Amino acid sequence: MRRFDLGREFDVVTCLFSSIGYARTLAGLRRAARAMARHVRRGGLLIIEPWFTPTQFDPQVMGRAILVERPDLRAVRMNASRIVEGRSVMDFRYLVSRPGGIRHIREIHDMGLFTDDQYRGALEAAGLAVEHDLEGLTGRGLWLGTRRE
Repeated sequence: MRRFDLGREFDVVTCLFSSIGYARTLAGLRRAARAMARHVRRGGLLIIEPWFTPTQFDPQVMGRAILVERPDLRAVRMNASRIVEGRSVMDFRYLVSRPGGIRHIREIHDMGLFTDDQYRGALEAAGLAVEHDLEGLTGRGLWLGTRRE
């Protein structure tokens, strides 16, 4: 999301499901905002659903287990989270049991924790007029950037 070029513009560009957190750093956030804004037509809209801010992310709350039990499948997901240099680092472990074996899967999600001022600044620096919807789609809000006419 930091370096793409589709060679065209759109009325609306979206970055949902908190995927902007994968920009990881403030420099990455700024590059991603510029790359997305380049694809927004004049008068068009860029919508970014943010990841948690540094004050919202609680590693203790983020660590929990989920269990699935079906006749031919048992699965458990556990994760442990921590904050490292302004990023949320979540270590997910899955055990999946099917007839004949157990499989272990691991995922590490390393996501930037950006403040509201950092989101606003990145969108403004990308040439957008910025609004912040505090509620958004999932309670984390939405950042709305309109490309100036």
